[in-house]
Amino acid sequence: MQTFGPLVALDNPAFIHDSVEIFGKVHIGEGVSIWPRVVIRAENDENIIGPYSNLQDFVLVHIGYSGGTIIGAHCSITHHATVHGCTIGDNCLIGINATVMDNAVIGDNSIVAGHTIVPEGARIPANSIVAGVPGKVVKTRNNFVANRINAFAYHYNGLAYARGEHRAWDTDQFHQARDAEQVSLEAELAALEAL
Repeated sequence: MQTFGPLVALDNPAFIHDSVEIFGKVHIGEGVSIWPRVVIRAENDENIIGPYSNLQDFVLVHIGYSGGTIIGAHCSITHHATVHGCTIGDNCLIGINATVMDNAVIGDNSIVAGHTIVPEGARIPANSIVAGVPGKVVKTRNNFVANRINAFAYHYNGLAYARGEHRAWDTDQFHQARDAEQVSLEAELAALEAL
């Protein structure tokens, strides 16, 4: 059974699992999917989950000492990750069991590798791959298409789960939709790079 506090604002999310717990002032954007055992808490400040992002199983989102957590659009916060009083840009992927700490800022189109700890106050430029303890930029690459495809897959799956369908990724329809989305995103990226 979902547990929501009175200050939780839902802006037409795709799917929120029954086991999710959300307390305090939290805004959940359009198309967001939130998977089993996720906990979001905001005893002060506010946590914001941007449109078409996904919080996968066992994610923890909490405020920090000096501010809330802001997650941009089309992000994937993957299984067991913790995001704590930080800012995640658009089109990012935070890997399995990674931690992003207070006042850290992750730039757009970035990947934080699994088990990485991004320390307090870190500033990660856009288009980065971050790994290690503490997390450091190990490569610069625009991850826009890959990260958006991941977010697309979770949005698609969230809509399916909301209908009671748990095998959407095993259908020709999904593979065709994902392939079409990839072509569209590659064209969008090429247009952006041409500017």
